[in-house]
Amino acid sequence: MTSEENPSQRVIGHAGSYEKGVARRQEILERAAQVFRERGADGTSLRRIAAMIGVSHAALLHYFDSREQLLVAVYEHEESQRPHREGDSSSTVDVLVEAAMLNAGVPGMVELYTTLVASALAAEGTPSNEFFSARFARIREELTRRFTEEQAAGRLRDDVEPADMAALLIAASDGLQIQWLLEPSVELERTLGTFAVLFAPTS
Repeated sequence: MTSEENPSQRVIGHAGSYEKGVARRQEILERAAQVFRERGADGTSLRRIAAMIGVSHAALLHYFDSREQLLVAVYEHEESQRPHREGDSSSTVDVLVEAAMLNAGVPGMVELYTTLVASALAAEGTPSNEFFSARFARIREELTRRFTEEQAAGRLRDDVEPADMAALLIAASDGLQIQWLLEPSVELERTLGTFAVLFAPTS
């Protein structure tokens, strides 16, 4: 679960025809995000979510066709609230470590992420499958670009392909956060930070 990329601005679900409708949809997303940050979303039906955030089931269905579509929209909304790191001079590993530590502060969102990734793997063409396929592609592309620049500047070892570094770091970040959910004693910051040593110049 990384936040390196600037999330897409496309609307998941229905935006509403008028300004009031757009504002109402935003309010629903913010309420749902607050609930998921505190409790996670695993096992909650759309009707149950409506009750938890204080809106009618019909109101949710007006903006979102399914529970999955709502969950994807909430996750994208949460990512959009984080500052974009464009032009950041921090190392790529440091950026990913920081993102993981921010995630650790909201375990409900890490749970939501794992729920959606599992859903994305279950079937093609679903809201979660389309969203996360595009998201992983964007992250790999961005990390590969950053690693390529760091290699050219002599800050990384040059015997490993930047694309392979990107794939490894994404896998480690996601995998360690899942381990952390199951066992909170997992040292996210220290373990992910090890990649700074592994990717360091060899001479």
